[in-house]
Amino acid sequence: MKTVRTQDAVGMPLAHDLTQIIPGQYKGARFKKGHIVAAEDVPVMLSMGKENLFVLELAEDDVHEDDAGARIAAAAAGANILRNAKGEGKVELQAACRGVLRVDQDKLLELIDDDEVMFATIQGNQLVEEGQLIAGTRVIPLYVKEKTVARAEQIQDIVWIDPLKPCKVGIVTTGSEIYHGRIEDKFGGILREKFDALGCMVTEQVFSDDDEQMIADCILSLKQKGAELIAVTGGMSVDPDDRTPAGIRQAGTEIVTYGAPVLPGAMFLLGYLEDVPVVGLPGCVMYHGASVFELVVPRLLAGEHMDRKTIKCLAHGGLCRGCKTCTYPNCGFGKG
Repeated sequence: MKTVRTQDAVGMPLAHDLTQIIPGQYKGARFKKGHIVAAEDVPVMLSMGKENLFVLELAEDDVHEDDAGARIAAAAAGANILRNAKGEGKVELQAACRGVLRVDQDKLLELIDDDEVMFATIQGNQLVEEGQLIAGTRVIPLYVKEKTVARAEQIQDIVWIDPLKPCKVGIVTTGSEIYHGRIEDKFGGILREKFDALGCMVTEQVFSDDDEQMIADCILSLKQKGAELIAVTGGMSVDPDDRTPAGIRQAGTEIVTYGAPVLPGAMFLLGYLEDVPVVGLPGCVMYHGASVFELVVPRLLAGEHMDRKTIKCLAHGGLCRGCKTCTYPNCGFGKG
């Protein structure tokens, strides 16, 4: 930074804001930091009492914050990400479609290991909507060296969106009380709404008594009819007469986990019958708008093959806060 006569500053960038005060009319930054002084600016600056200006001395390898931010965002944005320059070096990244946000945390930490580069995201592995803000970036100084930007550009595809794949869903509802018509099933309608909201079609709902073989037969029948995801409800607790998990196993399902570190949703089951995901859904999915269903099912629909470690990692962030501003209007916690 150096000081020059205002008349000699044409073509140079300001090192700080210049505030103009017109009593009763205006007070604010008339010229922003980084503004390139033009000839027509000189009389205005002199009228503001600026006989001399602090300007930046730039080298050939200095890159302005706007250009640096744009280049870093372009490199970091993977599939289905839009970029929107907001000025003052800031660039926002938005979802170009509905899907599950992915964030490569190792690459993110590598990028921001340079203190001159800032990049922030929302939590990954969650369902996002088209146009939703998912990340933002900028450099901290007004100018950075070309080598800083070039290094950042080597770290690519930090964030991307995996679109949801519409699929055919089969529902198996277990429980002798429902099977024999003693009570009306309520779970099926709620699941239809949830899957419909995710772009899926429930092709069939079948009912089973609390019998392991009958449950297994229902699951296998739905798979044979083309179900691409099978949801099983009822009897998911650890009571002796809850036969649903055993029936899922008897169908030949390879169990990934029975139990998840999520509240609500601890009694969740995930398995695979060949290439078809089978989810055992506890009763909380019916009563809470936000539960293990919202954490897991969108990821399955985005094509992710979830293993035991992936489910265990839900423990970090897997507790519903019961906030009154819950985005799920039917969430029982959100009404509290």
